[in-house]
Amino acid sequence: MDEALRIQQFNSIPSPEVFTSQIESRNAPAVFHGCIKDWEAISKWNPSNTGLDYLLEQVGSSVVEAMLSRSAPVFYGDLRSHERVQLPFSTFIISCKQLLQNADDGSVVCVESEDHGLTGSNREQDTYQLYLAQVPILNMENQERSQLEILKEDIQMPTFLETKAVASINIWMNNSKSRSSTHYDPHHNLLCVVAGCKKVFLWPPSVSPSMYLMPIFGEASNHSSVSLENPDFSVHPRAKHLMEYSQTAILCPGDALFIPEGWFHQVDSNDLTIAVNFWWQSTTMSSMSEHMDAYYFRRVLRRLIDKEMNQMLHTSSVGKGNPERHANELHENKNAGHHMDEHSGSKDLKGKNQKQIMLDQLEPPTLQALHELVSLVHENVNVASQSGPEESTSDNNATVNVKGEDKKLVTANLFHLDDDPVAKILRNLEPLVLQNILQALVHNFPRTLEALILHMLSPVGSEVLTQKFDEMDQQTIKEERDEFYQAFYSIFDDQFAVMDSILNGKEQFARQALRNVLDLYVGAKYDGSNRSAE
Repeated sequence: MDEALRIQQFNSIPSPEVFTSQIESRNAPAVFHGCIKDWEAISKWNPSNTGLDYLLEQVGSSVVEAMLSRSAPVFYGDLRSHERVQLPFSTFIISCKQLLQNADDGSVVCVESEDHGLTGSNREQDTYQLYLAQVPILNMENQERSQLEILKEDIQMPTFLETKAVASINIWMNNSKSRSSTHYDPHHNLLCVVAGCKKVFLWPPSVSPSMYLMPIFGEASNHSSVSLENPDFSVHPRAKHLMEYSQTAILCPGDALFIPEGWFHQVDSNDLTIAVNFWWQSTTMSSMSEHMDAYYFRRVLRRLIDKEMNQMLHTSSVGKGNPERHANELHENKNAGHHMDEHSGSKDLKGKNQKQIMLDQLEPPTLQALHELVSLVHENVNVASQSGPEESTSDNNATVNVKGEDKKLVTANLFHLDDDPVAKILRNLEPLVLQNILQALVHNFPRTLEALILHMLSPVGSEVLTQKFDEMDQQTIKEERDEFYQAFYSIFDDQFAVMDSILNGKEQFARQALRNVLDLYVGAKYDGSNRSAE
């Protein structure tokens, strides 16, 4: 876990300025111990000390919406697993009193269906668990008066939230042990525990691919479809790593937890737990204008695509390589490179005075990489020639047979570095070492270089090569860059065609990354048939 994302612990209450600039801006959770210990609600609502009688007297006649769960003690956001029912607050308080009286036998309060108008499904024999979830004490968004608004007199707005435009204040109360399904909220959240204890598991927004979120078009789109109590890794394989990225906060009466917008959380509550939460809109969301939505969506997709492309390019073998690899073998035969294509010669470079790279000038590791690239091309030439030519180009003593619709020697588009030996070799080379190799190919094996670029460069290979070109450009001056590219492209009959070939492969690689992103984060499939969707 990145240190910047770890839960901060505070034993004192910060000022509004400190909270905004140093805590909220981190977009990471924070616990404030004893933050609300002075609330009158701490004593007045205490279930073990006449608190239930107090609540019954204050708001017992109010009608509230409760969550009725068929999957107790886990409360899922999906309506298929729970129902929202209207009931007198007094009914819930009575169930809490029954719980206290029967605490030793661990019985669950039974709720008769006729009390809540649930008809038509033979529910008379069912046992449900009730949970008062997100019952408003104050709701500034719809300006409707809450039946529990009188309870606001027992709580105070934490001082560090005084400058925030709080959207709503809600009460959460359970009569038995309960667990919320893993979800995120579209607001910043300050969860304050008045009675009982809560254990909150937290994950950063970046783990969303492993959460297998519910469909974006559903009513529970912010909930995970993974059952963390009994996960099925055959259905949700990425979920097996979730606990590696989780953090835990334990909240006792008087404590408060800041849960930033977008952070996944699962809340476990003890028997008879009461909490109050404050929701307010983050600065990011409050400053977003509707006409900017498409722009931000494209920016987010671009960031995710770049991240996915980097992941696709990751391999355990990436690095500077081993300079000593095959060095002894090469020293025994300094002219090994000449055996690759001894009759190839150098193609006419259109009269340009280009830098000559002689094979015996190359360092042994560089010569070995050159040997591997040429060998890969010739191996594929031999395989292609055995299956019958469709189109050919000669390299003096070699014939390159091109197969397939995209005229590539590779038989399938490759998008992962570990699957492509050519791309792996290019990736492991320092930029200027690769430049020397390409210059050596220009002057010694031009037809082999042509086959390599036009017929063996897969999408991942195109991405690696263009990245190496960028790195070369940063390490050389303009005159050197111009000289190199003039020599490189001069061996091709149609320089624009080869540039198109490289860029097309690069775009194919990025398109595959888009497919992966849509699958991971949106749950959508993209077949590439509608280019405007990109």
